[in-house]
Amino acid sequence: MRFRYFPLVFSIFLVSVIPAAASTGDTAEGFLLQSRTLPGTLPIEGSTTEPRADRIWRVTFDASNLVLDTHADGLAIADEQRTQAVQYSDGYNKRRQIHMIASFATLPLFVGQYITGDKLYNGTATDTTKSWHGFFAGSVAGLFAVNTVTGVWNMVEARNDPNGKTRRMVHGILMLGADAGFVATGLMAPSDHEDGGSYSNDKSAHRNVALASMGMATASYLYMLFTR
Repeated sequence: MRFRYFPLVFSIFLVSVIPAAASTGDTAEGFLLQSRTLPGTLPIEGSTTEPRADRIWRVTFDASNLVLDTHADGLAIADEQRTQAVQYSDGYNKRRQIHMIASFATLPLFVGQYITGDKLYNGTATDTTKSWHGFFAGSVAGLFAVNTVTGVWNMVEARNDPNGKTRRMVHGILMLGADAGFVATGLMAPSDHEDGGSYSNDKSAHRNVALASMGMATASYLYMLFTR
């Protein structure tokens, strides 16, 4: 007999305590009620569903609305936006490590290439300077070949991972653009055997494309470095 008035008391609780909590401006979710013994209909405005044994009820409410959801299977309500698990291979982690270590050489190589290239552009370069410029250019080409392979490979493997996807895409697109620029820079390298006017025009175009490519690659590198 002690539980004789339990349904009535609990109904009063729903229409008085819960709206009072909602009036504070907070939003709550996940209030669970297993209606095994409640007869009749819960006194919630707009609800036409009667409780049934072994049914799980979820009550959610905000400052103005009270919503009642049901699941007939008797199981706890699962998270509707469960985070998707993405498993990476051992090769992914190795390529990522190679990519990161190689990236540290990016800015030093750019500085060396710019200094030696500037001397060549101004006509103050020695044979040693020309050799160093060729070394830096070859090193940049090798660096970007390694990082393009490892980076694109890992982007393909991580395509289903939503975490950091925009960041990876921005970095990848900028670096691929820099790749294309460096290829064009190499193809546009001037030759000492050309006449003065043509040589001057070619070295200006070579220098401008090289600077644009280095700028794009540097922006992409710094973006990836400082947005982790």
